[in-house]
Amino acid sequence: MTAPFRPVRLGVDAHHVDIRPDGTTYIRCREPLGPYPERVTDRLVHWARTAPGRTFVAKRGPDGAWRRLTYAETLARTEAMGQGLLARGLSAERPLVILSGNDLDHASLALAAMHVGIPYAAVSPAYSTLGGGYQRLRDILRILTPGLVFAADLNVFGPAIRATLPPDVPVIAPAGCLSDFGVTWLENLADEGSPAQARAAHAAVGPDTIAKFLFTSGSTGLPKAVITTHRMLCANAAQLEASFPVFADEPPVLVDWLPWHHVFGGSHNFDIVLFNGGTLYIDDGRPTPALIGETVRNLTEIAPTCYLTVPKGFEALVPHLRGNPALRDSYFRQLKLTFFAAAGLPQPVWDALDDIAVAHCGERIAMLTGLGATESAPFALVCRPDACRSGRVGLPARGVELKLAPVADKLEARVRGPNITPGYWRNDAMTVASRDEEGFHRFGDALRFVDPAEPGVGLSFDGRLNEDFKLTSGVWVSVGPLRASLLNAAAPYARDVAVAGENRDDIRVLIVPDLEACRALCGEAGTAASAAAVLAHPAVRTRFARILSSLDAAATGGSNRVVAALLLEEPPSMDLNEITDKGSINQRTLLGNRAARVEELYREPSSADVITGSRDHG
Repeated sequence: MTAPFRPVRLGVDAHHVDIRPDGTTYIRCREPLGPYPERVTDRLVHWARTAPGRTFVAKRGPDGAWRRLTYAETLARTEAMGQGLLARGLSAERPLVILSGNDLDHASLALAAMHVGIPYAAVSPAYSTLGGGYQRLRDILRILTPGLVFAADLNVFGPAIRATLPPDVPVIAPAGCLSDFGVTWLENLADEGSPAQARAAHAAVGPDTIAKFLFTSGSTGLPKAVITTHRMLCANAAQLEASFPVFADEPPVLVDWLPWHHVFGGSHNFDIVLFNGGTLYIDDGRPTPALIGETVRNLTEIAPTCYLTVPKGFEALVPHLRGNPALRDSYFRQLKLTFFAAAGLPQPVWDALDDIAVAHCGERIAMLTGLGATESAPFALVCRPDACRSGRVGLPARGVELKLAPVADKLEARVRGPNITPGYWRNDAMTVASRDEEGFHRFGDALRFVDPAEPGVGLSFDGRLNEDFKLTSGVWVSVGPLRASLLNAAAPYARDVAVAGENRDDIRVLIVPDLEACRALCGEAGTAASAAAVLAHPAVRTRFARILSSLDAAATGGSNRVVAALLLEEPPSMDLNEITDKGSINQRTLLGNRAARVEELYREPSSADVITGSRDHG
């Protein structure tokens, strides 16, 4: 692809690389991080004064029209609600818990809590609405011991509240009915408390005040409450602006579905808008066949200046960008950059986005990525524009010091800086275990230089250390790069993959298929067919057999040769911790829960459901 990039102002920093004799490597940006506010809502106050009538956040109402809050309106709500929250005696020991998803009330309550120094925690709505025993929600509430719980609709969230909260925990909501609980209507919250007390509480908020608790996605175990301070969020916003100065050039406009209980949507994207005086349009769509239409509707109406999402978000958008001229006109009208995180973007999806952009406007849109974690607020590493490729994660942002520590035959990424968490709430053992002897936070990710002779090109993801394993031959299998290769080869027919083979002779995989893409392979026969019939169709099995054959032809040995695969008819379960709310797989948990399918993969004689490159390709 030789087409030029659309002009955009991005930071390109120089780095100092110090490689020690034992292989330990320290990398830091030569440019220092500039000043940043002490409190998250300092920027809300600034924009309420300098751009009071500008829309800060908007969401469609039941009638389909956008309901908006300006910066001035948001600050007024923040101050009024803040005094009401203080009147409830909330604190870090008794924080505000928000059970429902992204909306204007959620935004106002979150800002109000932070404004007066009360931590809050947004919890995945799925934990309250999936039913069952609500075990994930119980675990989270046990850690937090909330002093007040908010839900957007008690008719929806009431069953979970009754099942998990003692009746003495007050509940606040704008609508619904909940017997046996003391419910305060949200509109009455501002009537409580003292404005003078709220002003004093706000003045006492400092960089080390806890802003919120964010729960990790659980990809390495049960969720942990990551302490997130005002310093972390403010420093991270400054780091983002230094890497993407385009955000300061003009107020960013985001159309975003990413959930606020997760660090990507709730800190990274939300704070890009807040700190730079932009506008956030809450998207009720999702990258699924049932909900992508709402995202298309919103992007056709609202032209974003940048689009930040997970890889599945871009993958789901590609066919609509190809076939919908009105969407293309709006999407590309003022788009300056795109950004993905949380997983690797398959190269075929990346290439398709470039092709569509060039065909529509004669230029590519910069696609960027990096590496971060809930514990780093999350921005930590970023690719420079000319070195961004699938699998690369770049180099440290300003103010972040990266340490690459030899672990077995890999280099583990460890970081420290003003955006790094002080630890995990009420889990001292996990906090201690997460730090090394020099105070660096252990990411658990392995990285490697793209070109050891030119460290400035950046680093590539080399898998998660706790996912890698050995075959019986003693050969190490690096799961992360292998999964990325398989998903690149299998796009768009596979949504994810779990790699098996620990203490076995070879590698075999469980594939989570993209049912709609597989259905399209079946022609008319797939239109109304069941999931089982689609996955058993010869066209689908042949396609996956060819994929395995192509991987086998490129394999260099047992460490990256996939011998066989099974297609999972039953998708991963969030309730069983097999999948995060981002949609990514918890590798070890899924393999453990699907032990019978793993045994079927390795059974001799082979199961008829097992696909191999040699047998099925023909």
